Amino acid sequence: MTTLRIGNASGFFGDRFSAFAEMVEAGVDVITGDYLAELTMLILARQKAKDPERGYASTFLSQLTEQLHTIAGSQARVVVNAGGMNPAGLAEAIRTAAHEAGLEIPVAHIDGDDLTDRANTLGLGTPLAANAYLGGFGITEALRAGARIVVTGRVTDAALVTGPAAWFHNWAREDYDQLAAAMAAGHVIECGMQATGGNFSFFTEIPDLRRPGFPIAEIEADGSCVITKPAGTSGAVTAETVVSQLLYEVSGARYAGPDATVRLDTITVTDLGDDRVRLDGVRGEAPPPELKVSITEIGGFRQEITAYLTGLDAEAKADLVQAQFAHALELSGLPRPHNMEWTLARTDRADANVQEEASARLSLVARDRDPKTVGRQFANLLVEFALGTVPGFFVAAPPGEASVYGRFRPGKVSQSEPIHRTHHDDETSLTIPAPTEFRGLEPTSLDAHSPAPANGRTSAPAGSQTPAPAHRSGTTDVTLPLGRLFGGRSGDKGGTANIGLWARTEAAWQWLRSELTHDALRRLLPEFADAALDRVELPNLRAVNFVVHGALGEGVAYGARFDPQAKGVAEWLRSRSITVDADIAGSVNLDDFFTAEHTPASASSGSDAAAGES
Repeated sequence: MTTLRIGNASGFFGDRFSAFAEMVEAGVDVITGDYLAELTMLILARQKAKDPERGYASTFLSQLTEQLHTIAGSQARVVVNAGGMNPAGLAEAIRTAAHEAGLEIPVAHIDGDDLTDRANTLGLGTPLAANAYLGGFGITEALRAGARIVVTGRVTDAALVTGPAAWFHNWAREDYDQLAAAMAAGHVIECGMQATGGNFSFFTEIPDLRRPGFPIAEIEADGSCVITKPAGTSGAVTAETVVSQLLYEVSGARYAGPDATVRLDTITVTDLGDDRVRLDGVRGEAPPPELKVSITEIGGFRQEITAYLTGLDAEAKADLVQAQFAHALELSGLPRPHNMEWTLARTDRADANVQEEASARLSLVARDRDPKTVGRQFANLLVEFALGTVPGFFVAAPPGEASVYGRFRPGKVSQSEPIHRTHHDDETSLTIPAPTEFRGLEPTSLDAHSPAPANGRTSAPAGSQTPAPAHRSGTTDVTLPLGRLFGGRSGDKGGTANIGLWARTEAAWQWLRSELTHDALRRLLPEFADAALDRVELPNLRAVNFVVHGALGEGVAYGARFDPQAKGVAEWLRSRSITVDADIAGSVNLDDFFTAEHTPASASSGSDAAAGES
């Protein structure tokens, strides 16, 4: 056997419970599951602080226990990061479950990521938790030592694939092209159904999306792979579903990991048909000298109050409610919260047939270190003048107590700082050495940074359309939603948001790369008009990716936006109107999107750039 089949059974803590059983039934060689995210680490850290026996993803233990006999009777391996803040505790719980089932299955766990006890001496402050993102070679060594089930703490999502791939194909630490290719495969399948049609811009084109299958990566010895899914499952694996996931939560042309750095501009995507998409041509580089650290803290307490304003004069009504609340707070003698933010969302429309469609949403979010300051008494101020305020006033819910909120901030430590170890049933352990070769993450010629405008304004009024591209005399301009020509995917990394867009045709790609500039994005998304932006072009994917700095405040748990993980930002952008040449508007031909017979005309430019800089 020369091909390793790795299947993903979880994209987050809370994903479809039956997916693990479905992947067991699919008969893959390795079952992986990603259970960790920034918010999850906060939740698990709080669990462990209350009970040292907890702190891992208990759902995985239940999923595994149901399938222990089947796994024991097969040759399949299981590699998951469900250990969270307590991988040793999860490993012991698995051994207990196996013993109770009358089975002996070699189990290993990997630790060293948890730097919490040393955080202060490492310059990371005194957080609730500080976890370094480890690479995949601990997983590799655990599998080489005979483990059938490997549980980890905070490793990179892609490490769940690179570790088994390096084990199976016997890759060395310096096999950067192969490792980078496996990282790309891992990045595609790490979020489960997002690779098989979930969260896909053109979802109406997928015949059956009621219950998408989970993805499988078939990885060859050179690192190239085919992304597919179990036969008979719904959803779809196409070049576009794969490109969409490749653009998820990335930044520049260099996508760094602890073991290698992927050059995203070198990836070639080929649609083979029948739910099979090939990734190859991936170039890799040595990893950066430092590891990213996830630092989670208790930020304080949060109160959110929402009122609905129905009918005419929504802005005037909002002004009065805010003035009344400010006056009530002053007279109450209650302390003013450290942070207060009012938001009026104009979800109303004129002459609506349904009351909800005639109503705007006015929200107040208040934060403070003291829960009493933003507690029920504070929230009740909005209710106290409910009969003496604007007509039709009502609130979404009765006042409640404040809720705790978390804060995420990224940190860095030297690759040599964590003590990366594997631990086995016989209580032996092995320390995984850090890499010996590094390369910094300097920008490529495809990356560009644009600082926030000095005056807080872009060069054109917010909300105006992007300029039409140059076109031949006599042709006609067409105004249409951007999403009719481009797909998109957005997500979060701490306080930043990323927005990736890909073009469906070569003509649309030429428009995208020339017209969707930093300033054009600011005009289309006025909410981010004051933000610093990074932009990268990825010609092989016919894609442009933006990173919006500071868009999400202090991370998802902080709740800076009503969409705290920026999941819907790309769809917002796709709904915005642009003006293009009529020839471009009519150029969509899905038959040419990265099929085996078609290679993007500009595809070679990314590879040449990588070759020149490597």
